Amino acid sequence: MKVWKYGDDINTDMLFPGKYTYSCSTAEEIKPHLLEDLDPEFSGNVAEEDIVFAGKNFGCGSSREQPVVGLKAVGVQAIVAKSFARIFYRAAINQGLLLVECADAVDAYKEGDEVQLDAEAGQVKVGDQTFSFPKLPPEILAIRNAGGLLPYTREALKKTKA
Repeated sequence: MKVWKYGDDINTDMLFPGKYTYSCSTAEEIKPHLLEDLDPEFSGNVAEEDIVFAGKNFGCGSSREQPVVGLKAVGVQAIVAKSFARIFYRAAINQGLLLVECADAVDAYKEGDEVQLDAEAGQVKVGDQTFSFPKLPPEILAIRNAGGLLPYTREALKKTKA
């Protein structure tokens, strides 16, 4: 597991360039362009269970789904940031991508630190320090665990028909 760390105001164009908005619609088409202008190494080196750390206002900008779809598709386990743009936060819930607001953990992280995340307990461990963040509501965890809002809703509908 690798940690990728970025600064403040990482907008959706930095995450997925707008010039591809109408030519890339599937996760496979989106993945090669993730962070290409911000960090050209990202799309070729990101792996399952990697974590992104970032400053404040992560995901600001336009309300495109591609950045979240791409980050989820490459297997990013979570984004830990000082704060998130609200529209990005909602898109992440819809896709089942875990977002954690924990400014102290972001500030504490130094390259090479081991990071462990426990969403259910509301804790992120950075090196030998443990930081708490507000526990996510059970509904948000259920959506995440189902893989996103659509799979969660499908499963809920099956249960009501049974």
